[in-house]
Amino acid sequence: MNKEHLQIKWFIQVFIITFALSMLFSYVSANGVSNLSLIPAIFILILVIGIGILFDIIGIAVTVANEQEFHAKATKKVKGSKASIQLIKNAPKVANICADVIGDICGVLSGAISALISMKITEQFGLSFNIQFILSAIVAAFTVGGKALGKGLANNNSTKIVHAVGILLNKFIKK
Repeated sequence: MNKEHLQIKWFIQVFIITFALSMLFSYVSANGVSNLSLIPAIFILILVIGIGILFDIIGIAVTVANEQEFHAKATKKVKGSKASIQLIKNAPKVANICADVIGDICGVLSGAISALISMKITEQFGLSFNIQFILSAIVAAFTVGGKALGKGLANNNSTKIVHAVGILLNKFIKK
């Protein structure tokens, strides 16, 4: 298979995964959040922002981690080392899934959830103005600020982060 064909195949896979996950998460969050009271809805918004930041950190950590460190750990049979090596070997795809697919879906969801929350606040407190602009700006600031902090964290702790993900994956992947 030539390189261009592989890239087109990857594009189609990512498109389908993103579309399916977006539909699922949007449906669940929109229907779930619209039926919740204000405090649980805000908690879900914070959780979605946090998930987006976490996956962005993982995506960056995988791209900057040193594979050789994990080969040394693998020879000592340290749990999660082999999965960590696979993550690093597939860094472009892992980063794409983590930072782009999941991170971007969380960004879109946080916008939709913040719109629902702003409607709840406007209705609940009888406000004569829409606070969506303020809430959207707060959500964007937390998301971008969190990802900015996360990038430094990922660069400085890539080995620990990738190893933790490798250990986690090890528990879910059949041997």
